[in-house]
Amino acid sequence: MVVIGALGLEYRELGKTGIKVSRLCFGSLTIGPLQANLSPTNGGKVIKYALEQGVNFIDTAELYDNYEHIKEGTKDFPDTVIVSKSYAVDYDEMKESVETARKRLDRDTISIFMLHEQESGLTLKGHRRALDYLVWAKSQGHIKAIGISTHAIRAVHAAALIPEIDVIHPLINLTGIGILDGTRREMEEVTEFALSTGKGLYAMKVLGGGSLIPKAKEAFSYALNLPQFSSVAVGMRRKNEVDLNIKLFSGESPKEDDWNEVTSQPRKLHIDSWCTGCGSCQRRCHQQAITVKDNKAVVDHEKCVLCGYCAAVCPEFAIKVV
Repeated sequence: MVVIGALGLEYRELGKTGIKVSRLCFGSLTIGPLQANLSPTNGGKVIKYALEQGVNFIDTAELYDNYEHIKEGTKDFPDTVIVSKSYAVDYDEMKESVETARKRLDRDTISIFMLHEQESGLTLKGHRRALDYLVWAKSQGHIKAIGISTHAIRAVHAAALIPEIDVIHPLINLTGIGILDGTRREMEEVTEFALSTGKGLYAMKVLGGGSLIPKAKEAFSYALNLPQFSSVAVGMRRKNEVDLNIKLFSGESPKEDDWNEVTSQPRKLHIDSWCTGCGSCQRRCHQQAITVKDNKAVVDHEKCVLCGYCAAVCPEFAIKVV
């Protein structure tokens, strides 16, 4: 079911969850300490501004460490759909993750809670006890729906066959950058299959973490013409980015000046001089975009999708997206 809001933004139901989400999802990774490092007050202002324009869907994760930003931004919007994710493997770890999210977001119920970065049926099997807790939490009303996020075709297929999983959040974009185990076309096919099994889907990394900004018009056009996706998560950290995306997702044609203002702000992964070359980032990077050479981490910008996850494991705080 498709609904058009008063400001022109489209809303769709997310699979069989009964949850209605804006076609534009606020990707909140960009506002937190792994990227722009806005304060909760300033980050909250950007979130609130997006909600005032009709966005009702926010994507976050325990890793992003930005619950306070979201709490600040959604104070006047209690019906906001919030999805979070956790790397928890067992029952008690996932219980702690869900309870932490409920407390820090000041919400009795989290709309969607996910197993973060699943890679295949094997990783899903390894997280079965964490999934069991999510099933229990859903039965108690602590969460409304259960999902996974993934960069892998295999994980989408496996999740599509698991009845307890309601929502899948896969990586997909114009060039297929970041897909771990196949091509763009294969990801299209498997997400179409997942839709046929009743799963709700919303897309991530449609700009390839920033690498596709020079092709932003084509990249957005591609993503918005994938009918299997109810929503598309886009990282935003400034109000002008919100404005541009609202226009795009409402079917308007932004002015060239609007495009230039946003796309002239490229991002890249920066590694500071005090990097010790410990290798934590290399081991963490599923894109194989980081290697250690001469006792210092080096990034391959052609492979990097600017997720910032490497920054989260750096013991020296030497990595950031700038």
